[in-house]
Formats: sequence, structure tokens, C-alpha cells
Amino acid sequence: MLTGCGASGWETDCETDAQGIIRCVGEHRPAMPQLDAELLDGSSFDPASVRGQVLVVNFWGSWCPPCRAEAADLEATYQATRDQGVAFLGINIRDERDKAQAFEQGRVSYPSVFDPGSRLALDFNIPPNSIPATMIIDRDGRIATVVRREIRQEDLQPLVEQVAAEGIRADPVDG
Repeated sequence: MLTGCGASGWETDCETDAQGIIRCVGEHRPAMPQLDAELLDGSSFDPASVRGQVLVVNFWGSWCPPCRAEAADLEATYQATRDQGVAFLGINIRDERDKAQAFEQGRVSYPSVFDPGSRLALDFNIPPNSIPATMIIDRDGRIATVVRREIRQEDLQPLVEQVAAEGIRADPVDG
């Protein structure tokens, strides 16, 4: 089944399952947008630091109750998969830096970028009203999976492991 009404661009070429998980395969996987961004601590995020890894990108806000509920599951999945060449990155939207930093403290050990204007969320085609949202980017920098709702470890970890098991294409996407 293809995505429903209102889908645009690459989403119409990807499949959506009964749980609302969007899966893109083969040539239907779009390249991930540029991630030129500032981390919550004020330093710059270096996209080269995750090149060749599976990247799990989670869009969140400190004001979002489902984001609080899923944080421990995201951290547990990160800890369980990072030795498989998996990196995690949070993207904090529509928030104040001090509230976002307080939210992360003791919840997650992976970094988050600060996107108060939701520019990155829109670049990734994540409407601000669909937070939390999680994307799995393959080792070639292409969007493999999108979940626009709260997710638990038992659902996320198999998705991440599946993409991690794919390896790297012979003709990686430039980026």
C-alpha cells in the first residue's frame, strides 16, 4: 500500500505498512538532506563523523510528552546497536536551548542538534505536528525508514538492525 493522501515527493514511491512505518527500498530511497547544524552545546555537527554508518535521526522537543516516553527506548536501542556501525542523532525542534539540554541530561548519551525554527525537520519532510519522528538513514546516506510517532525499542531495534545488515552500495550517493 502506498502512502495516503497528502504525501508528496519521495514518500509516494515508498511503502507504508499497517503500523504507519514508511519503508523505502532500492532506487526509491532518497538522499538525506544536508545536516549542517549546531549541536545543543553550541559546537558544529560534522556530517563526516557519521559517513558510512547507519544514522538514526530522532526529531523531538522537551515540550513533547511522547518524546519523554520514548527517550529510554531510543537510548537502549543506541546502546544495543552502536557496535554494528550505528550512530544516533537527535534533532531538537521548536524549543529553548536550556530546556532541551535539561531534557537530554540523564536520558540520552548521543548528541542532538538545535533546530528551534524546525528548518531541518522541514528539510527532512517531518511536519512539526508529527513529533516525535524517527528516521533510519542507510550507510549510503539515503532515507530507508520513517516512523512519525512514538516508537519503542522492540519495534525500533529490528528496523535499525535490518538497515545495518545491508552494507554499503558500490556507488555511494555523493553528499
